[in-house]
Amino acid sequence: MFEPHPDPDAVIRQAADLVDSILAAERAEPVKPTPQPTDAIRELKLAIPEQGLGDDGAIAALRRVMLATPPTAGPAFFNQLFGGREPVATVAEIAKAVVNSSMYTYKAAGVQVLLEQQLIDHMLGFAGWPKSKGLGDGLFTPGGSLSNMAGMIIGRNETLEDAREQGLSVAGGGDRLTLYVSEESHYSVRKCAGMIGLGRDAVQFVEADARGRMIPAKLNEAIERDIADGARPLMIVATSGTTVMGAFDPIDSIADVAERHRLWLHVDGAFGGTSLLSPDHRHLMAGLDRADSFTWDAHKMMGVPLVSSVCLTREPGLTTKHFDESASYLFQQDSDDLNPGTRSIQCGRPNEAIKLWALWQALGDDGYAARTNRLVELASYVAVRVRTDDDFVLSVEPEWATVCFELVGKPSDAICEALDDQQLAKLGFGIVKGRRVIRLVTVNPHLTEGDFDRLLAEIKHVGADLPEADNALTEPAVG
Repeated sequence: MFEPHPDPDAVIRQAADLVDSILAAERAEPVKPTPQPTDAIRELKLAIPEQGLGDDGAIAALRRVMLATPPTAGPAFFNQLFGGREPVATVAEIAKAVVNSSMYTYKAAGVQVLLEQQLIDHMLGFAGWPKSKGLGDGLFTPGGSLSNMAGMIIGRNETLEDAREQGLSVAGGGDRLTLYVSEESHYSVRKCAGMIGLGRDAVQFVEADARGRMIPAKLNEAIERDIADGARPLMIVATSGTTVMGAFDPIDSIADVAERHRLWLHVDGAFGGTSLLSPDHRHLMAGLDRADSFTWDAHKMMGVPLVSSVCLTREPGLTTKHFDESASYLFQQDSDDLNPGTRSIQCGRPNEAIKLWALWQALGDDGYAARTNRLVELASYVAVRVRTDDDFVLSVEPEWATVCFELVGKPSDAICEALDDQQLAKLGFGIVKGRRVIRLVTVNPHLTEGDFDRLLAEIKHVGADLPEADNALTEPAVG
């Protein structure tokens, strides 16, 4: 028979000791060995037991798992578009779990609803859609892929008037539907197209220039060609901060094309949206105010724990229009503006805004501008080091927080694998202009120039033991 826990607070307080262990292990071992999956299941005892282990046994098991997990906050993690750890945001994440609010009603979440809306309104101002001018709407989602999906659903429904109520078979009228993205876009756009009924084949990839930016003239040509072939274009998805090169599509020129053909324009700024916080870099997103919807991830360049993402729209009221459903068992009091569940793609959801709100409280707008500038400065530093070293070749001049390069005559993918195997660094590779390149991301402002100097030296070190190889692709890249 199940019995209530005699002292749950005492168990929760053990979290502090566990966190201390995790932090100490990160300092001692910035890159952990990667076990074989079958070995990990056995050695870490991951199978679910028939008989419970009790609190102490479960926490011991949790400790084993946490200490075997690759660290992402230390000086050797450069692998993804997130990294580092902002202490205030981490405290907010821990407190969020303890309070365990769900963000569907004011009755359940209270003031957390208010701070989430304050944050959305503030971010709308940076996007050029201030509430003071009667503009703007938004919702938090579990990541940039879902923010893109939300923007694409709204765009689909706004373009095909009856799509939400009657489905694409009626609203589409049997037409072949199309949407347009850069060939350097994030894979989530095509994935979402398949999930919202447009079909993956609806996605048309538009040629990018040498710096990875969508070419507006090529976009216009593709749209006109599809119209001539009897297709019905629906939307354009521009990218601000591509995954590999960190490129920014020219939104202003793309908006001209969108307006010419009366298409919805969504901007995927999951990676690059944070440029809006810096007066020195917000020009990269010139024209955003002309777009219809916008994805912005806070867990990337803004440094909050995974995940925290928003989808913002220029026109007010669209999230309610396209995501509201009646539920008398849930929405029992307060007006809809106090009940975020009436304008969300989820029902129960944690408050993914609170950690961003807490960090913005600590930094303010000025602090966030300085933090953003520091990340780009680090990328510029690495680019100079690479450009002035004959052992390296810079693949493309960075304009954001990724640096793509090669070690001359050595295989980029094997270098990244060797760094991991030797527990020196977590680093990934990508494809630039038909070549495999090392992709280094500067998303952790707590790293120093010395940390990057050491990484470049380690790349040379492991590369020296690798055979000569050409990074040119022998077959076209997929995806």
